[in-house]
Amino acid sequence: MGCNRNCGLIAGAVIGAVLAVFGGILMPVGDMLIEKTIKKEVVLEDGTIAFKNWVKTGTDVYRQFWIFDVQNPDEVAVNSSKIKVKQRGPYTYRVRYLAKENITQDPETHTVSFLQPNGAIFEPSLSVGTEDDMFTILNLAVAAVPHLYPNSFIQGILNSLIKKSKSSMFQNRTLKELLWGYTDPFLNLVPYPVTTTVGVFYPYNNTADGIYKVFNGKDDISKVAIIDTYKGRKNLSYWSSYCDLINGTDAASFPPFVEKTRKLQFFSSDICRSIYAVFGAELNLKGIPVYRFVLPSLAFASPLQNPDNHCFCTEKIISKNCTLYGVLDISKCKEGKPVYISLPHFLHGSPELAEPIEGLSPNEEEHSTYLDVEPITGFTLRFAKRLQINILVKPARKIDALKNLKHNYIVPILWLNETGTIGDEKAEMFRKQVTGKINLLGLVEMVLLSVGVVMFIAFMISYCACRSKRVN
Repeated sequence: MGCNRNCGLIAGAVIGAVLAVFGGILMPVGDMLIEKTIKKEVVLEDGTIAFKNWVKTGTDVYRQFWIFDVQNPDEVAVNSSKIKVKQRGPYTYRVRYLAKENITQDPETHTVSFLQPNGAIFEPSLSVGTEDDMFTILNLAVAAVPHLYPNSFIQGILNSLIKKSKSSMFQNRTLKELLWGYTDPFLNLVPYPVTTTVGVFYPYNNTADGIYKVFNGKDDISKVAIIDTYKGRKNLSYWSSYCDLINGTDAASFPPFVEKTRKLQFFSSDICRSIYAVFGAELNLKGIPVYRFVLPSLAFASPLQNPDNHCFCTEKIISKNCTLYGVLDISKCKEGKPVYISLPHFLHGSPELAEPIEGLSPNEEEHSTYLDVEPITGFTLRFAKRLQINILVKPARKIDALKNLKHNYIVPILWLNETGTIGDEKAEMFRKQVTGKINLLGLVEMVLLSVGVVMFIAFMISYCACRSKRVN
């Protein structure tokens, strides 16, 4: 009887040890299975989860606009006063709803090329007004003259056309005109061929962003979705060859197995460059653990603080010897137009940027850019891209509309918030296909390991107790 009991205890301990060992073995094996599955599904080729969502996003993406309505245009034009602005918005458009086109796989280079069609649909229910709402804004064509035509003789000729068209430093335009384009009366009088349509995002609808060529990850998963080449903006190819402006992904996804220490680099054609985000926090999004990566203040720092921004310091006066921070000059990829980008309300910008502007209130929570990335797959499940479009205006003695200005202004025109969040249906599918399986496998591993250890310890204690009684 004692022998049988001892044998049972020993057998139980052995079973416990086997379960513990099996659980321990299952952990790396399970990790290998997860890694193998993820590496297969994130490749950008027909049949994978990543490819299906990459061709056409299943997430509704919206672009909200806030317009800076100028309250004292005459005071500014005559007395060079501070510009008083009132933010109006949001005005919301649905974007990125069109599938990628001309998708071509190259098996030799393991890349895939494509075009991204542009389109914007106004969403009245998500807006404070209509596309016909009127705003007092900077006259984009007049403000650009001193930059595009620095010769005083030519400026004198253009000044006569500006006056003939009754144009001034500021103008009244509808939302639709400001964003998507209008025929400018001054440019319409220019006797030689020029583009007479002006708009912050003109042209946009019925155009395409690209051609992009990205790595599909077939041969090296660490390169999946990373941009190899991009052709779509005038002068950008030359600029990027000198400044290394095109690297990273398009921010829709990143190579899998994202660690908190990684910098996530992504390219945005809106700002004509790549930029990066750093880890900020761990969050739970609809039952899915995600890492939040945020755009650091260094992204818009001066070249003295961030040498990567040396290409955006194009002159010494406006930039105050390249010490001005918080704005980037992107005129070289905007055909010479004096366009500067910043975070909304000059967040993280030099104090002198906002000094000549009244009505700005930078706020970290409302005006910062972030990406919520699922770390196993590298998929971006929620994001907010926030940028401000500004125009530089300089005094010009030969142009009556600008001759009374006593200093330069970097005038905020609008800021935008492009957002997208994984839908409930997609989130449920993601939980079932990815996080659910990972959690289940992890649970099985831990249960086997825990039960095995507990059984081994319990049976060994019982065996030792039994032996002790027999000895006594």
